[in-house]
Amino acid sequence: MPEHRLTIDDLIFVGFNRRIAALDKRTCETIWKWKAPNGTGYVTLLVDSDILFASVQGYTYGLDPATGRQLWYNALSGMGTGAASLATTTAISNNALLGAADADAQQAAAAGAAGS
Repeated sequence: MPEHRLTIDDLIFVGFNRRIAALDKRTCETIWKWKAPNGTGYVTLLVDSDILFASVQGYTYGLDPATGRQLWYNALSGMGTGAASLATTTAISNNALLGAADADAQQAAAAGAAGS
């Protein structure tokens, strides 16, 4: 039986006390762990396609979600500390595209029913 190759869609990301773990969401096996070099406490997480954003007490990191490798970080000097809010427009864009595709499918179905 061929081994199932994990993708980032197969993972769940858990963050606490400046640490992040990626788990296989079917088996709960730990795939990788990472510890923020700066900041302590609560970890805010957001995945946007090929980047896992993690913010820990004023420090924001970009990680490779497949491996946990740190890609970059920004200390956000002067912004303060605390739990961060993270957002991107990708989810909005994807939802808008899905909504447009649903509308197109409904129109096509209606046109097909009218032509019958």
